[in-house]
Amino acid sequence: MNTYSDLAGRRVARVGFGAMQLPGRDRDTAIAVLRRAVESGVNHIDTAHFYGPGEANALIREALSPYPDDLVLVSKVGAEHAPQTEIGLVLAQRPEQLRAGVEANLAQLGVERIPVINLRRTDIPPGVVAEGDQVVDLDDQLAELAALRDEGKIGAIGLSAVSAEKLKQALPVGIACVQNAHSVLDRGSEPVLDLCREHGIPWVPFFPLGSAFPGAPKVTDNPAVKRIADESGATPAQIGLAWELAHYENALLIPGTADPDHLAENIAAVDVELTPQAKSELDVLAA
Repeated sequence: MNTYSDLAGRRVARVGFGAMQLPGRDRDTAIAVLRRAVESGVNHIDTAHFYGPGEANALIREALSPYPDDLVLVSKVGAEHAPQTEIGLVLAQRPEQLRAGVEANLAQLGVERIPVINLRRTDIPPGVVAEGDQVVDLDDQLAELAALRDEGKIGAIGLSAVSAEKLKQALPVGIACVQNAHSVLDRGSEPVLDLCREHGIPWVPFFPLGSAFPGAPKVTDNPAVKRIADESGATPAQIGLAWELAHYENALLIPGTADPDHLAENIAAVDVELTPQAKSELDVLAA
């Protein structure tokens, strides 16, 4: 299995790191995990200014700045932190809000340019649904992000929580990656992945092992996944991640953790080779 792929013209390890779980954890432990990730070869870190809010970016800056030349920081806009809500987030979809989100990311990370900014849309679940002035035309959003790209504040544009129809609409602008919920048990975004395959767009599945949303299946609890893990000498989590890597050669993973042992386990998933029989069994689980 290839252990590297391309993201926005940069060579990155196929197993990266997601910073969403770091806010609220012990600060020294979070910083140590970030540094261990980079020392272990991770050079793709996914974050957002509304994680914390601001805490994830602050931890990344404290742990890693000045940043290694090969490190690709990917952040996200389209939402804001709102502690009065049940999930702590409200949408921020209007063009001026997207610009403000980019500026917040730049300031928090201490950089003049962010290699990739993902636009978090509301086209497909999970998450909050756009209403009122937060129902914004994609073309207007992309025009603002393209302007920020022209200004040199961002290097490339990605999409998150996007439908196949909206991805098709966005293609002329140039899309660096797509982040959608996807796992061996949740294949609802497969039409979007098919478009990514067609156009060679990197695929960055979030919740590859399931999520905390009600009713979301947990990959590590699945009997077939657990059996295949036992037979291969891997963990159920590694099997779920290895399946994503084998499912598409341009898949890039961003599992998050604040545990050094889990970090090592996640990174080692790239070395797990699924047998053809195991891959076939896993392919049909969602059916």
